[in-house]
Amino acid sequence: MRLLLGLVFALGLAAAPPAAAQSPLTLTPGTETASDGSPVRYEVGAITVPENRVKPDGKRITVGVLRIKATKPSNQPPIFLLVGGPGVTLLDTLGDASPRAKRRLRMWLDHAETNDLVIVEQRGYTLRGDMLELRYPAAPLDRPGRIEDEIAVTRKLAEGAAAANPGHDLAGYTIAECADDVDAVRRALGYDRISLTAASFGSQWAFAVLKRHPGTVARGLISLVEPLANGYDMPAHVFAVMQRVAFEAEQDPALKPFIPKGGLIAAARTVRDRFAAAPVTVEVPGTGKVVLGLGDYQRALFSHVVDASKWPAFVIDAYHGRYQAWAAEEVESRKASTAALIGPLIDTATGVTAARWAQLQADPALDMLGPWNFASYAATADAWPTADLGDAFRLPVRDETPILFVQGDWDANTPVENLVDVLPWFPNARALIVHRGQHNGRLLREHPDLDAATMRFLRDGTMPALPGRVDAAPVSFALPAATG
Repeated sequence: MRLLLGLVFALGLAAAPPAAAQSPLTLTPGTETASDGSPVRYEVGAITVPENRVKPDGKRITVGVLRIKATKPSNQPPIFLLVGGPGVTLLDTLGDASPRAKRRLRMWLDHAETNDLVIVEQRGYTLRGDMLELRYPAAPLDRPGRIEDEIAVTRKLAEGAAAANPGHDLAGYTIAECADDVDAVRRALGYDRISLTAASFGSQWAFAVLKRHPGTVARGLISLVEPLANGYDMPAHVFAVMQRVAFEAEQDPALKPFIPKGGLIAAARTVRDRFAAAPVTVEVPGTGKVVLGLGDYQRALFSHVVDASKWPAFVIDAYHGRYQAWAAEEVESRKASTAALIGPLIDTATGVTAARWAQLQADPALDMLGPWNFASYAATADAWPTADLGDAFRLPVRDETPILFVQGDWDANTPVENLVDVLPWFPNARALIVHRGQHNGRLLREHPDLDAATMRFLRDGTMPALPGRVDAAPVSFALPAATG
């Protein structure tokens, strides 16, 4: 990885340009209707910013911005909502008549009761600017997935990214630049300080804002925690989620009769050994044959535990050689697809420290899960146009900002160990662990009193007296396809 270039790049971005250098932020009013029929009055538009702040005289791009002004202004800092991804936008909510969009509008109104709510889109994936995408080719069905093949495909995409996006300086699409975009919006709107609410990649984005613009954040509500240095998850931490899910699934009365002798983890290992010995060919109706191998199984173990309710049934069916449903999913996953270009641009530039890389390579759960979470990006980081941001940017520093962390212990996308790593660096933080909490934005849905308390903190800074842990509702586990 380009550590020396990354250090130069990070130093070059050390200070955001002065307010006078910012182009105007243009917003236009509009109105939508929330799920309860309430009118949602908003302003939407875009800010123009440098595509690469290392080259301030270079091309300028637009990044979408939405603001809902407080219905009962309280002189408290505005709430900036940083969405996950990378490669997700919330501005597609406007004009969307679906119930989900209407519920989201209602949530935005709740946030904007006493504080302005501001949403900043991600550069390179903005409806008010450029939507940069990659086209992944179809993978063959007649041989198993291999990490070497994924690395080769990723490298080809990396080496062709600049040519496929002429007129763009792709070196500017980093999380550091995203953080500077947030600060540019803050200054353009005239806010001295802001509060942040963020989850998943949004949490990593929030850490970047805190790192690059100290003193500008009044407080933060951060969930699904992903520190800057933890972009590549440890397989052992994901495997620990599987162990927690397995323990509870084995006690479930409906599922208990189907649990293989020795338990779910032993069954998962048995299947792993089976595929390590040889691939399996499965006939998929309407498609033909698909070959499944060890790498496919490792990826499927992860993709199914993301929804914990489905993971035990997947393991049980695989243990009994019932591969049809999984094979059909694999057929879909091997089709050609598009993805946000900013995903690899941001992730490879953020990277990991040498120490974490050594841990990843020696992780004890690699035999079960493989290096699929990180290998293709790590192996091709030198080929992507964004430069490594360096350890000075990645590593946490002591930060006195009041932060309320909410994290689920069944979250396989951003494991709870991420919070354990970063919490000591925030002496004014509080943490709430949600048992059975998974990777979703409604961790406290069964605890409306606690949910309201977190919102009060976001609005006025009142740190609630929270328990250290609460339980989400028990999971209703799916049953396997047959008794076997």
